[in-house]
Amino acid sequence: MQATLTQTISFEGVGLHSGKPVRMDVHPAAARFGIWFKRTDVSDADNMVRAIYSAVGAKPLCSELTNDAGVGVSTVEHIMAALAGCGIHNALIELDGPEVPIMDGCSADFVRAIVEVGARKQAARLYAIEVLSPVMVEENGAMAMLTPAGGLEIDFHIEFPDAAIGRQHMALDMRNGTFVRELSDSRTFCRKADIDMMHDNGLALGGTYHNAVVVDGDDVLSPGGLRHADEAVRHKMLDALGDLALAGAPILGRYTGVRAGHAMTNKLLRKLFANPSAYRFVPCTPEQAARLPGVGVRKADLALVA
Repeated sequence: MQATLTQTISFEGVGLHSGKPVRMDVHPAAARFGIWFKRTDVSDADNMVRAIYSAVGAKPLCSELTNDAGVGVSTVEHIMAALAGCGIHNALIELDGPEVPIMDGCSADFVRAIVEVGARKQAARLYAIEVLSPVMVEENGAMAMLTPAGGLEIDFHIEFPDAAIGRQHMALDMRNGTFVRELSDSRTFCRKADIDMMHDNGLALGGTYHNAVVVDGDDVLSPGGLRHADEAVRHKMLDALGDLALAGAPILGRYTGVRAGHAMTNKLLRKLFANPSAYRFVPCTPEQAARLPGVGVRKADLALVA
């Protein structure tokens, strides 16, 4: 069965790119509605933006959605990961600006609010996207691939020259609240030299040591250090879940990423849907539904979230 929130949840923060204040309200929505964003600050054009892979455009550092009227919403991956990881299939997300608030650089605030209000089951059958054959994209030494699996699995490899990150690998079956417990509190990360350069060029103006893990060689500069020794690869897996949620339905398959980012995951989804023999939409059996990321999430899991 599909699910939505039991009540509206609200957030206030700043946009990663602009550094300007933004308010976000996530409302329950009817069955089969899907996930949509609404720009409440836009009145002279279509202000509804669907959360779907085909609406993703080129934007550094994040996933940005744009509708046919040119109205966009950026940095959607963390809220999309939270909704998928908590089993929410239908929601209307209202924003009074062009960016989802970055909060502390992860999905933890969103997850806490969703789990606290809970999900409401809806009288609509849940369909999933079953991967039938391998699909892969490669570019500049990076790779992303989907292969058949009974549920959603994520396997990620990263390698950075800074010793504070280095080479990291993690693989997880996303069932039974794994996202909430293992990934939701892992923050975005960057090198100090990169963030200095972006600020100098008017980019990532909302990025600070308090909403990202900033590293410089061997050192972690963000207050409090790391939440996990392998927080960087965990955040890449968080991003991957959020980007995969833009498929429009839960995925039954194994995602493997090697130094992959937002753009590559989007290219992977586009390649998957361009090949009708590589996937099919299936009504979830109870066994399949039990393996989806949002099933098994409990309030007790919040005790493990930083």
